[in-house]
Amino acid sequence: MVRESLIGIVALALAGCVVNVGDSAPDRAEAVPPPPVPMMCNAAPAQYHIGHDATQSMGEAILKDAGARTLRWGPPNAAWTMDYRQDRVNVRYDERMKIVEITCG
Repeated sequence: MVRESLIGIVALALAGCVVNVGDSAPDRAEAVPPPPVPMMCNAAPAQYHIGHDATQSMGEAILKDAGARTLRWGPPNAAWTMDYRQDRVNVRYDERMKIVEITCG
């Protein structure tokens, strides 16, 4: 009987030492970074590349200037697909490999 009473007292004493994980949630919430800002294409700053040669380095410059995540090259006389992506810049070039159009989508 004494042993069972002692176990009960120890159990009650330990119950006061329990740490609730939910108590620290506000601290953890502050440490979580905000979601990334979606990249949006803006073709206006890249328009001065029209007339330049369609090269890999020019494509990289257009991507940077437009603030886009991806680049889609449009060869001469090719039709665009109808999928619109706000993070993509489209660059169309002609038979001489000269850039003729820069748009978003």
